[in-house]
Amino acid sequence: MKKVTDESFKKYGKVISNLDFSDLLEKMNATQVPEDVIYIPSMECLEKSDVAQKLKNSIYGGLDIQIGYCNGHNKSLNALEYHRCSEVDVAVDNLILLLGCQQDIEDDFTYDTERVEAFYVPAGTAVELYATTLHYAPCNVEDQGFRCVIVLPKDTNTELTFETSGEGEEKLMVAKNKWLIAHEDAKIEGAFNGLKGLNITLE
Repeated sequence: MKKVTDESFKKYGKVISNLDFSDLLEKMNATQVPEDVIYIPSMECLEKSDVAQKLKNSIYGGLDIQIGYCNGHNKSLNALEYHRCSEVDVAVDNLILLLGCQQDIEDDFTYDTERVEAFYVPAGTAVELYATTLHYAPCNVEDQGFRCVIVLPKDTNTELTFETSGEGEEKLMVAKNKWLIAHEDAKIEGAFNGLKGLNITLE
């Protein structure tokens, strides 16, 4: 287990220390923590937070963004996804991110889970995950689960409105701006099961 302040995290992303996320964190108190995992791409009250405009301008260069959340209880890797853009995660509670590099995906779109690294993100910490960083739902540290704000360009992770060929990299595309490689043990319907090795589970 490493911390996001460790040197080894720099290939995956960086800690955002120049923005005030207090209003955003406070608004997250109204969200529920289910026994499984829920992901909401966009939530109006979060997108009206004090920091929203600064995120849009300083992190995404003025592109329209969406601010949602991923909450719940999780201890397993299950899958890895990537986008064509950075993702900002703001840890409301202590949580763990399981990360990998897109460059390590094989030519047949499989990926060895032995390459995955675990990083501890303290509550209140915001990180930018680069476009080439493989990631998925956070893992909780405490029994009460985790809450995590997710910031992405608008319409990311929403339903596809076009057909994909099912060939090459397109067979990984499960939503807009979302390419996913799943582990067969996770039984994610419609996903490409390309994760080789153990479905990493934290104690």
